[in-house]
Amino acid sequence: MRDYLLTTALLYLAFSLFPINAFSQNAPPTVVAGIPVNYDEALVGSYTLPDPLTFQNGNKVTDAASWLTKRKPEIIRLYEENQFGKVPSALTDISFNVFDKGTLVFNGTAIRKQVTIYFTKDTSIHKTELLIYLPAKATKPSPLLLNLSFSANSNVVDDDGIKPGMMWSPDGKRIPAPKSNFGKLNIEQFIKEGIGIATLCYSDIEPDFKNGINFGIRNLYLKEGATQPEPNEWGAIASWAWGLSRAMDYLETDKNIDSKRIAVTGASRLGKTVLWAGANDARFAMVIASISGEGGAALSRRNYGETIKHITDTSRYHYQFAADYHNFSDRVNELPVDGHMLISLIAPRPLLLQTGNSDLWSDPKGEFLAAVAAEPVYNLFGLKGPGTTTMPASGDQSLLKNQLGYYMHEGGHSVLPEDWKIFIEYMKKYLL
Repeated sequence: MRDYLLTTALLYLAFSLFPINAFSQNAPPTVVAGIPVNYDEALVGSYTLPDPLTFQNGNKVTDAASWLTKRKPEIIRLYEENQFGKVPSALTDISFNVFDKGTLVFNGTAIRKQVTIYFTKDTSIHKTELLIYLPAKATKPSPLLLNLSFSANSNVVDDDGIKPGMMWSPDGKRIPAPKSNFGKLNIEQFIKEGIGIATLCYSDIEPDFKNGINFGIRNLYLKEGATQPEPNEWGAIASWAWGLSRAMDYLETDKNIDSKRIAVTGASRLGKTVLWAGANDARFAMVIASISGEGGAALSRRNYGETIKHITDTSRYHYQFAADYHNFSDRVNELPVDGHMLISLIAPRPLLLQTGNSDLWSDPKGEFLAAVAAEPVYNLFGLKGPGTTTMPASGDQSLLKNQLGYYMHEGGHSVLPEDWKIFIEYMKKYLL
């Protein structure tokens, strides 16, 4: 029975983590969930983007203060009501157990800490494990990159002292996470630059499958007698973003960490997650969103690659969003928000979008065009975005010089080892 659960869980994990085109970068899918996929720029169609600097009443945003106090909250409400869903207000029973208070590792170059974050008074189920590495030679609080991972901490770092990770089986049981090399981190490249790094596994917060609502944090806040959230209540992505903020709650208490210089990163659906987390929680000083695609940085109004109709199909990822998001599957031009507006919510903090030139499913051009359309919000603060409507070639680092940055590697739907070097340089430029 145990072998069966492990095998089933691994299969569930494989098809959950990877978008379809990750299995064949040279042959992206032409039909997904019975829905055709377009990769022809000539068939993208015409569209008009909503203006992030125009209030719903038609008035224009003319200064940074009006953006921060009025327009930004207005856009966040639109996302809550139409895409990611509203988070219940009663999520307050948070506590921490720092069971590894500081262990020298990696030949004495780093200090490891481990923290269990409890989401409820009952500490048996709803919790996540936060793994932290800090430069051992730091003479002041260290800046840090918070990584939201697909993998258990014990698989992310080669360190025998890490608490063994757990995962959800599809039938709602917590089982030991099978060994895997997926999502490995090279901790020492951060440490040598004076940057700390922390990681946690997203599925600790909420399982990443269709009936995950029965087991994760969202289940505790269903209305009496309900089996699903209300149509405008939080999907799984909003719950993962909420979990990132709980990690930040702890990081603010750690005197060895500079809580004013914390960047957050994630890839694919976790790229969407860190954008939404950064939009809602200004304590994150920087956001690095990798290959976030549809529902993230890419423009939904572009009929290219994955669409709202694909992503919200009931056989795929509908549970990741508010149910009301599905209403726009066939009327995307009526959606009051789009990817450029999600990007704009990070301003004036630095944001780096990382994509891949062969990741057609996630529409790297759509992410670039969204950055171009979000640039006027950064300009409001005297900051720069792409500064061009010409999309850079893969490997071109010229757009890393801006607070709204864009970088496209040669490759597909992944974060490559060389991408982490780009992230470090971007952090050094804008956080250090």
